[in-house]
Amino acid sequence: MNNNKLKTFAVIGDPIDHTLSPAIHNTAFKFLKMNCNYIAYKIKRHELESGIKSLKLINISGFNVTIPHKVAILNHINKFGDDCNKVGAINTVINDQSNLIGYNTDIVGFITPLLQRNIPLPNCDILLLGFGGAARAVIAACAKENVRNLIVAYRNNQNKEKILQYSELFNIDVKTILINEIYDYAHHYHYDLIVNATPIGLNNEPSLINDKMIDKHTIVYDLVYRPMNTNLIKQAKKHNSRIIYGYEMLLHQAAQSFELWHNRKAPLDIMKQAILRGF
Repeated sequence: MNNNKLKTFAVIGDPIDHTLSPAIHNTAFKFLKMNCNYIAYKIKRHELESGIKSLKLINISGFNVTIPHKVAILNHINKFGDDCNKVGAINTVINDQSNLIGYNTDIVGFITPLLQRNIPLPNCDILLLGFGGAARAVIAACAKENVRNLIVAYRNNQNKEKILQYSELFNIDVKTILINEIYDYAHHYHYDLIVNATPIGLNNEPSLINDKMIDKHTIVYDLVYRPMNTNLIKQAKKHNSRIIYGYEMLLHQAAQSFELWHNRKAPLDIMKQAILRGF
């Protein structure tokens, strides 16, 4: 066992009870005999500032950020790694003597399962549901992969201009539609890939997607990872669609977070086993 001082890591968010991140990282620490632990820390939307102060007081080594803080956390970051400031969302933080350095590993987390399947993204028409922190990473990833068409469905009218401004940062043209317009739009478009980047599915809610929008040629990617079989995933199975589970993005973003914190290769297979045991 490594006798160095114990290092503590965390995931912050609300809700947090469903998270598998502690199991993933603690399993990796045990496998590699690292003197580290990882906890889940519930911080409500209005408690972010005080929560960050608490993490600094216990000298947290690093933490992940999930719903609803991925965008708001930018106001508490001292330094931005990579292009996460441009992305406008952070999910991984290093604490360097109370100086917080922010990263976004969701981009790699999202795109890796698609690349592993050799999906020809430059030839894809993609429907993205939502415009939260995870959705911003999806847009950034789509820009990097030069997708053919990206349609972003949003709830709040104020988001339309934000989406367009955001897409300009990454030099990607997007079409924007209200979520309640997606059925009408589907009459003119066949989506090769449908990505759910909303929290809908966490509590087994009905999917935003109509059965008529999915067929065996559709790839369905639900970023909600627990439950594994959301209503959207069940619909996809019924139509023999290709499926990418949310836990796959979770795995690859966790692996990159691990490597940022520890500067060593993540034990990917061990982390995947921890996720699957969690189900």
